[in-house]
Amino acid sequence: MAVDWLGFAYAAAIALGGFMGYKRKGSVMSLIAGLFFGSVSAYGAYRISFDSHDYWPSLFASGALAVVMGMRFRNSGKLMPAGIMAGLSLLMVLRLLIF
Repeated sequence: MAVDWLGFAYAAAIALGGFMGYKRKGSVMSLIAGLFFGSVSAYGAYRISFDSHDYWPSLFASGALAVVMGMRFRNSGKLMPAGIMAGLSLLMVLRLLIF
C-alpha cells in the first residue's frame, strides 16, 4: 500500500486556498468550494492509496478545478490564485491520467 502523498498535498493546497480566500476577501463561496473540492480530493487520495486504479474522485475534483480556475485565469489574467490553481489542477489531471 503506497500512500498518495501528492494527492493529499494537493487536497491540502485546495482547502488552504479556500480558507485564504475567505480570510483575505471574506469570500464564503471560496471557503465552501475550497473545503468541498479539498475534501473530494483527499477522499480520492485515500482511495488511490488502497487501489491505484480508483482515481475517479481525484480526477473529478482536479478536472473541475482545472476548467473553472482556467476560465477565471483567462478572464482575469491574474496568476494568483486562479493561474496557480489552474496549473496545479492541470498537473494533477495529467498525473492521474498518465500514471
